[in-house]
Amino acid sequence: MLPTVSKPRSSTSTSRPNSMFPQYLRRIVKWQQMDIEYTFWQMLHLCTAPKVVYQHTKYHKQTKNQWARDDPAFVVISSILLAVATVAYCAAYDHSAAHAVFVVISVLLFHFLLTGIILATCCWFLTNAYLREEAPNSHVVEQRVEWQIINALCFPQATELYAFDVHCNSFFPMFVMLHVIHYFLSPLLVAHGFIPELLSNLLFMVAASYYHYLNFLGYDVLPFLERTTFFLYPIGVIIVLSPILILSGFNPSRYFMNIYFSRRV
Repeated sequence: MLPTVSKPRSSTSTSRPNSMFPQYLRRIVKWQQMDIEYTFWQMLHLCTAPKVVYQHTKYHKQTKNQWARDDPAFVVISSILLAVATVAYCAAYDHSAAHAVFVVISVLLFHFLLTGIILATCCWFLTNAYLREEAPNSHVVEQRVEWQIINALCFPQATELYAFDVHCNSFFPMFVMLHVIHYFLSPLLVAHGFIPELLSNLLFMVAASYYHYLNFLGYDVLPFLERTTFFLYPIGVIIVLSPILILSGFNPSRYFMNIYFSRRV
């Protein structure tokens, strides 16, 4: 997560007692400590009014002095919903229970977690290297986007995973489009012909564009960043590539379904 931080004045400010069950990890297995209702509220508004969610991110910073969530409920619920959706795909298209288990695990670990970590790391580098606002004078505290995944997991109060927060926020509407809506439309989208290719490309184009738009909103809310419109540039690339893919006969639904369920699609 991306907190506003300054360099520590002493080594004691960064050292924290190592705990076997740090607070963040403990809350993952304790549902009573998660704000489930607020998490579903966020998920709904990320699909309908995402600016409202990031307005609440500002309030969170003002009240708790951190940009990132201290509640793992969003990650936990997103993982559960993704697993349920993947099981539904496996029930419809897979050929064995063992392969279905492999697909569910690979989607959760690779498609969601590992990809999110890679994207968050890339955004961390870009924001610190190119988008950070320079301090006007030496008396202003230098602010940085921070990404230390090991420390953030073990010591969530010290180093947070706001970058991964932004990814999760951006991922959820894409999940709704490419895992839920796509599931019900998949018999049509994986068919041969121009109409399935057109609809499939349009669905993927909207999902990917909305992902990058939410990514932009997540970093634009940070006051120490500038030129955050950089995160909107991929949308232009997507819009340009989509007609080319449609005219070339590429069907992203068939492509990705064949990766996971090659015997049935």
